[in-house]
Amino acid sequence: MRPKSKHPSLTEGNLKKQIITLSLPMMFGMLGLSIFNIVDTIYVGRLGTGPLAALSFTYPIVLILNSIALGMGIGASSVISRALGRGDHHKVVRYTTDSLSLSFLFIVFFVIIGELTIEPVFRTLGAQGEILVMVKRYMRIWYGGLLFVVFPMVGNNAIRALGDTKTPGTIMMIAALVNMILDPLLIFGIGPFPRLEIEGAAIATVFSRSITFSVALYVLGKREKILSLKKPLIREVLDSWKKILFVGGPAAVTRLIVPVAAGIITALLASIGTHAVAGFGAAVKFERFALLFTMATATVMAPFAGQNFGAKKYTRILEGIRFSSLLSVGTGIVLLAFMFIFAYPLASLFSKDPSVISVTALYFRVVPFVYGMQGIFNINSMVLNALNKPLHASALTLFQMFVLYIPLAFLGKHLMGTTGIFLSLVVSYSLSGTVSWFLVHRTIRKAAT
Repeated sequence: MRPKSKHPSLTEGNLKKQIITLSLPMMFGMLGLSIFNIVDTIYVGRLGTGPLAALSFTYPIVLILNSIALGMGIGASSVISRALGRGDHHKVVRYTTDSLSLSFLFIVFFVIIGELTIEPVFRTLGAQGEILVMVKRYMRIWYGGLLFVVFPMVGNNAIRALGDTKTPGTIMMIAALVNMILDPLLIFGIGPFPRLEIEGAAIATVFSRSITFSVALYVLGKREKILSLKKPLIREVLDSWKKILFVGGPAAVTRLIVPVAAGIITALLASIGTHAVAGFGAAVKFERFALLFTMATATVMAPFAGQNFGAKKYTRILEGIRFSSLLSVGTGIVLLAFMFIFAYPLASLFSKDPSVISVTALYFRVVPFVYGMQGIFNINSMVLNALNKPLHASALTLFQMFVLYIPLAFLGKHLMGTTGIFLSLVVSYSLSGTVSWFLVHRTIRKAAT
């Protein structure tokens, strides 16, 4: 019997319409998350260099914990969507409930470890004096609200597995707006609110995240009825955790690979000059917004592929991959034309320094040539996770980053300087995108036989 979700199954109907209608709310949800992070930086930055530096010191730890939480979310989405495709309602309920209980264990562990190690960890990262004091004030509040950060990441992925991207997208936009309102009130002490400075930013973050926590629990428990309070069999829970972590573990590690590689590339650019680092940083910030739709399309392919894999509709998965890849290529062509033509005016929005503008404009005229293939690579990576092939997805990312991108960047810098580094990204995604295409098609054909 098929689970009684309030959303139409992704295993039937017009797949083109489904992918587009799922991608648009997903895109706005990602936009909300981006706004969330930028607003914190803007308001804390107005307090001065010290508070902004303190906030920057928190990013590595926040990134690590977010990556682990998102990895568990991807694992939950994979197993839930496949169970939904099979029509196994019991497993949908079990996986959803057990993914949240696993998240709770993760939260308890990291809250205890985190609170006990704030000072030594951040001293090791280089924070000292008054900056370390501010970091401690921020992280104590952030760790205290870790429940509200992690649960929604896993819960929203469970909701997306049902074929609903509108609810998570709306939740994130509302949370971003609440954070935008609370940040200035709590940071600067406007009206009846006390001036809390960096602690105010932490409280605003935790409070706005608590909204996503409450809504996610309501949707999963009341609306979709896929949370169970019945005492489960221990072996069944352990089996669920094992399956979630089988996908979620590699997915979390993969999410951590990207910033490591970005750090290496930044160091390479730093050897050319600070203008190269600044220009690259500005270009990447703009790129994150430019690629929201293609990233959203890749993300929605996970529940689409998972449900259809569970239903054994392999041809439909291939059709979905082809259509989403065409969307990615089409979007990439539009972005290429826009960014190539307006490279210098766009770059001028970020800096008035001619050397920085030159680097940003160069990025805009080189890297967009591969946006289509980059989208295809991301689509196929998400599909592999949905098909219970997380090691394949991780291997693809390792191949793209450490076999192609970084070695080619070193070679490119030696031969052509900054241009060579940017061209290495074009070559690496062109080759890895092609490899991912053949790997996914081979995996699906093998499953069909």
